[in-house]
Amino acid sequence: MSDEKSYAITRHKNGHDVVAWRAGTAITRDEFLADVAALISRLPGHRHVINLCTDRYRFMVSFAACLCSHQVSLLPSSDSPATLAALARDYPDLYILTDTPNARSTMAGVRTLTYPPNLPITEKTGSVPEIPGKRTAIILFTSGSTGQPVPVPKTWGVLVRSALAAGNRIGARQFCPAVIIGTVSHRHSYGLESVILLGLQCGMGVEAKTLLYPADIRAAINAAGTCVLVTTPVHLRVLVEEPEDMPPVALILSATSPLTTELAREAELCFSATLLEIYGCTEAGQVATRQTTGASSWHCLQGVYLDQRDGATWASGEVVQGDVLLHDVIEMTSATTFLLGGRSADMVDVAGKRVSLAHLNHVLLSIPGVRDGVFFMPAAKGGRVARLAALVVAPTLPPHEISCAIRERIDAAFFPRPLVFLDALPRNDMGKLPVETLIRLIHSTARDELA
Repeated sequence: MSDEKSYAITRHKNGHDVVAWRAGTAITRDEFLADVAALISRLPGHRHVINLCTDRYRFMVSFAACLCSHQVSLLPSSDSPATLAALARDYPDLYILTDTPNARSTMAGVRTLTYPPNLPITEKTGSVPEIPGKRTAIILFTSGSTGQPVPVPKTWGVLVRSALAAGNRIGARQFCPAVIIGTVSHRHSYGLESVILLGLQCGMGVEAKTLLYPADIRAAINAAGTCVLVTTPVHLRVLVEEPEDMPPVALILSATSPLTTELAREAELCFSATLLEIYGCTEAGQVATRQTTGASSWHCLQGVYLDQRDGATWASGEVVQGDVLLHDVIEMTSATTFLLGGRSADMVDVAGKRVSLAHLNHVLLSIPGVRDGVFFMPAAKGGRVARLAALVVAPTLPPHEISCAIRERIDAAFFPRPLVFLDALPRNDMGKLPVETLIRLIHSTARDELA
């Protein structure tokens, strides 16, 4: 769509409204804007920037400063030297902005700017920058879990409208002033949308630290008072194991991997809050939500439209960048609701029988005692028949009990060989499991295969 409107960097209405919490200290809107202005004066005149700031507040300041300076933020799925070097080849004018300089940026041979530990104090201003909606703000990259990462540009207008639609869906106004506590990376589309942009565009404060451990999350919730917890099924499994002393939150948001009804119910009891699951993808952004314990149907966000043609489903609308193919089996139940049946490329055929990997993963994760796990189908090589494999994390269960539980719940044709038991799955900081990583792990543990 043509986007002639401009949108504010932040919608916090008053200068004293809290934009972020850092080390227990509130940072107001005016302080945030002053830091943005101070950083702008230090930025090099490049077109592209890789924002590697780990501190969420510094990431927010950097993101806003770069956007005001007509610089596009690249958000790759990895900050490995190989990834940075590849981006340097594709975007020769880029530089890296980081608050934790390390060998990786040096190895990539890319100019690096370190976020100043103390920005100069400037005069606070109530003037909030407004950015044209048609300006490209970021380029995300698909996770690479199914192939080579692909660049996904997003305009500022699409990002803002998506954040406002999400805020409207979750009823953000009733939570303000609230603190957003996230266990997810803010450089992934989910963390960017549901932590950074939700905070900036819906008037909430963002906790600057990425919290992972139950004790840290418990302390942050107690300090925050009213808060929204943005997390993933992987982190929820750990959190619900220590439910007794967990304080209540206003709302739980979950995404990035399948969430079972059982885990959603445990999480709602643990935090005394409603849990909303988000369906989306890097290319389309946030598409729909559902309360996992209350319904199987997904409800599209306002401004998202789904169209089915040629056996596929496409998303479009004012909160979606262009016309995006959704790589999932979707059954429309109305113009704005649907049932989700797993990825289109998710179906496996064994001995003439078909099943989706999503279903197998759901069965695996529903086994009591299984903390994490995944089924996948390695590609066949050298004329050999591809066989289903599975990785399981279940520290309190003997392997034979898990094997028996799987056999009781699925057809024998789909029993995984190998079935590998691990202390943790090799998820990246976005909760994803790239296929090549799984294959390497299977090969390295082939001697542990169970017949």
